[in-house]
Amino acid sequence: MMLSFTLFTAIRFSNIFRKKNVFSPMSIISTFGIILGVIVIIVGLSAINGFERELNNRVLSIVPHAQIYTVNQPYHNWQFVEKIIQKTPGVLGVSIYINFIGILEHKSNLKAVQIFGISQKKQNQVSNIQKFILSNQWKNFVSGNKTIIIGNGIAKTLNVKIGDWITIMLSNNNSVNIQSNKRIRVHVIGILHLNGLLEHEIALIPIKDAQEYLNYKNSITGFMIKVSNLFEADKIAYNAGIKTMQHVIIKSWIDDYGYMYNDIQMLRSIIYLIMILIIGIACFNIVSTLIIIVKNKIKDIAILRSLGAKDIHIRAIFLWYGLLNGFISALIGIIIGVLISLNLTIIFKKLEMIIKTNILSSNIYFIDFLPSSLQIIDIIYVLITTIILSLLASLYPAHRANKLDPAQILR
Repeated sequence: MMLSFTLFTAIRFSNIFRKKNVFSPMSIISTFGIILGVIVIIVGLSAINGFERELNNRVLSIVPHAQIYTVNQPYHNWQFVEKIIQKTPGVLGVSIYINFIGILEHKSNLKAVQIFGISQKKQNQVSNIQKFILSNQWKNFVSGNKTIIIGNGIAKTLNVKIGDWITIMLSNNNSVNIQSNKRIRVHVIGILHLNGLLEHEIALIPIKDAQEYLNYKNSITGFMIKVSNLFEADKIAYNAGIKTMQHVIIKSWIDDYGYMYNDIQMLRSIIYLIMILIIGIACFNIVSTLIIIVKNKIKDIAILRSLGAKDIHIRAIFLWYGLLNGFISALIGIIIGVLISLNLTIIFKKLEMIIKTNILSSNIYFIDFLPSSLQIIDIIYVLITTIILSLLASLYPAHRANKLDPAQILR
């Protein structure tokens, strides 16, 4: 009974207050402040979630979680070591690889890249690289045919397409004359589409071909490892490296890309802090609004008192008023924020087209678009935070209204 009475009275106060057009600029600022704050927070968190998703699905699905390679290259007699690593707890998959720097040449265009010699069969155990290559191209990735798959950024730099032939120039350790360096003609059978920095840096060839080009015979550079827990990659790789009983170098994705994850988490924390500050400042403007309401409704409060309304009723009316103001403002902000977040990538692309500038260049960043991933839990956090801050902001005006003496007011 009390709940319906206080809520109904708060709604009536709100409606009458609007009809009389006595809203102060502070009230308008507080309402729009909450709406704007909620929009910014939801869009910001969606973008951060999107970056984290792309880091996991695009970068960490391509690069190995960990690598183990010998100090003295190349790695001979590696077969028994592979079995040892596979049996290490936490290791899900192992693949051998060869890694070297080469210069790709097509006509007058040159590009220095990291070339990975990989096993098509074993690579599927440690990465999802085939997701970013057309299936028929991946099937043709076999040794003996002098094939190569290059990143889309490399293809644009060299101005090549699928079916073209390019040259790999390998350094000759016995000469400083580039003309005497080894030159190998290879056939481009696939393009790696990663929409980011990696597609400007890496090329793939079959491991058997890499062994032939480098005169490695049956030797390799090292092992790529996929682990069960990304954040324990260092520990799992270390345990595997110790078990080899050899002089090896142990490396994980954290060494090269850990800063990205740390930056994302830091930005998430900053956005949460900004959320509290923006919404908090806007909500506490409700204090001024409610104080004005108390002054304007002082006679109505006195009448309610004379009709038997208790302290708890008066307090609840103004708490409800502040709560409704915060909730409705947050709801409007959430609706707008969700609509923007769901179309954020498209909006960002349109903005780049208008200003004719690539804000996120694939030459610099690990992705060249603004991702968005809307999560329900973030919306719930924002709504709860807004409601709590609105209630806190309503406490003082509610207490002040509760202290009014009806006898003096009606006298």
